[in-house]
Amino acid sequence: MNDVSARGLVIVTGGSRGIGAAICRKLAADGYAVAVNYAARSADADAVVAGIRQSGGRASAIAADVSNEDDVRRLFELAQAELGPLAGLVNNAGITGASGRLDELTLDVLTRTMAINVIGTILCARDAVRILSTRHGGRGGSIVNLGSVAARLGAPGELVQYAASKGAIDSFTMGLAREVGDEGIRVNAVAPGIIDTEMNSQERQARVGPTIPMKRAGTAAEIAEAVAWLMSPAASYVTGTIMTVSGGR
Repeated sequence: MNDVSARGLVIVTGGSRGIGAAICRKLAADGYAVAVNYAARSADADAVVAGIRQSGGRASAIAADVSNEDDVRRLFELAQAELGPLAGLVNNAGITGASGRLDELTLDVLTRTMAINVIGTILCARDAVRILSTRHGGRGGSIVNLGSVAARLGAPGELVQYAASKGAIDSFTMGLAREVGDEGIRVNAVAPGIIDTEMNSQERQARVGPTIPMKRAGTAAEIAEAVAWLMSPAASYVTGTIMTVSGGR
């Protein structure tokens, strides 16, 4: 464990499990204080926090629905009150929605997918910019959004609405990076492929795995490494970049 929280606070949305939990653990090991955001799985978030604290890090679990403006404001306020000044944000919270063809999609599923994946990302980034931007008296920082190779592949027959939401994340990342590039904020995204988490069933991993050049699903820890690098000073001249981590897919 590096100097605990020497790098400041990072808020990780959807940090209670899967890729989000791996990101929280990696950032804590790199010396950040971590706010582990969750929507419903409090026990999972508490377990992530407990593991970080046992390793000598600082972390807190904070409940918030990222698609709710009041919840987002409260998330940023509580995180800074408990863990210190904000240094960065990882927009990881996301859902796939129901799998199936577009002509089977319901409005409720579509609305919730866009609310979490797109509106939630934009709301959290907006509040981060208000804190981090030198234009607002901030000290700068880094925002990393979680996209998906689905934005490029389209996910036909399965998750076209999810793919569309991640396409929005790509364009938002590039636009915001250019908007705040001279205000001390770097904005990048990581686009995972098939990753061995709850979001990708074992059946899907077995079906898609053979089509991946590396012939396997990725791990949450591999995505966390990419996020941590983009968050770190090592990526000081990197902004507006979509980093694909997909085994070549």
